[in-house]
Amino acid sequence: MSETHKSVFTENGIPFFAGKKVWITGHRGMLGSALVRRFEGENANLLLTSRQELDLCDQRAVLEWVDKNRPELIFHIGAKVGGIHANATLPADFLYDNLMVQSNVMEAAYRSGVKKMVFVASNCTYPTKAEQPIKEDALMTGPLDDNIRAYAISKIAGIEMCRAYNKQHGCNFISIIPPNLYGPGDNYHPQHSHVVAGILRRTHEAKVAGKSEFVVWGDGTPRREILHVDDLADAMKCLMAAPVTHDLFNVGTGHDLAIKDLATLIAEVVGFEGSIVYDTSKPNGTMAKLLDSSRIRALGWEPKISERAGLETSYRDFLKLLETPQSGRL
Repeated sequence: MSETHKSVFTENGIPFFAGKKVWITGHRGMLGSALVRRFEGENANLLLTSRQELDLCDQRAVLEWVDKNRPELIFHIGAKVGGIHANATLPADFLYDNLMVQSNVMEAAYRSGVKKMVFVASNCTYPTKAEQPIKEDALMTGPLDDNIRAYAISKIAGIEMCRAYNKQHGCNFISIIPPNLYGPGDNYHPQHSHVVAGILRRTHEAKVAGKSEFVVWGDGTPRREILHVDDLADAMKCLMAAPVTHDLFNVGTGHDLAIKDLATLIAEVVGFEGSIVYDTSKPNGTMAKLLDSSRIRALGWEPKISERAGLETSYRDFLKLLETPQSGRL
C-alpha cells in the first residue's frame, strides 16, 4: 500500500482540509474507504454515515441529515455499481437508485450552502466510438454501450445536474470521470465484479483447484485503462482543494492494456501457470476507453502506483477477504 498522502494545498497558510467538515458518501465502498484512508493526518472532520443510518434514496432523511450536520465539502461517491453482467440484468435498479441518490445529495448540498462538491461519474458515459484518447467534450456526442446504457445515463444525468446547479444556483459542483478502478475494498462477486476483480478471482480459483486454464469473457482484444483506487482518492483531494475553471475532469493513467495483457499480468501476480481461455460468446463491451487526463495533470496531479504493484495490493486484499468474508464482496 502506498504511503498516506497529506495535502500540499493551503488556505491562508493553513492546510486546506484542516478543521473542515467533509462528508464522504459511500465511505465503506472501495473508493470511499480509500478516500477515508487518504485523510489520515489531515485533521479534517469527516462525516461518515452507513446505509443503515442514512438511506440516500430517502429525500427527507437526506435533507434533514445535511441540515443537521452542515458539511462544508462533499465527496459524492455513493452509488449503485457493478460489472457488465449486473448492468445488463438490472438496468432499472441502476437507473432508479443512482438518479435518486444523486438528486437527493445535490439538492441537500445546494440548500445547505455546501462550499464545494466532487461527484464521481464513470467512463461509460462516453460514446462507444469516441475518439481516443477521450476528451471531456466527447460527452453526449454519440451512442452508448447497450450493456451499461442505464447506468451511463444515470451518471450523465449526474454530470448535467452539477452543471445545472452551478448555472442556476451558483454552486461549486464538479464531476470526475475515472477509468476502471481496482485495489483494496473491491467487489469480487462472480457476477457483479468489474474487470480486474473478476479476472483476479477466476485466476485464483483456477490456481487453488489445480486447473490448467481459466476463462475470461470476450476475445481479449478490448483495451482498458485501469487506475488504483488510492491514486483516484488523491486526485479527488487535489480537485477539491485546487481552484478550477472546468466542471468535468478525466482522471486516468494515460495508457491502457489489452484485456489479454491484463489477464496475463494478473495471472503472474496470482502465480497461475496455466492457460487463459477467451469465451467469445460473451460480450467484449466497449473496445477502448482511454481517457485524456491533461486537465487534471495541469493541476499537478499524476498517478503514483504501477499496475503490477497495484494488482499485488488487490490480491493481498482478496486473500485477506477469503479469511474473513464480508457480505456482498465475494
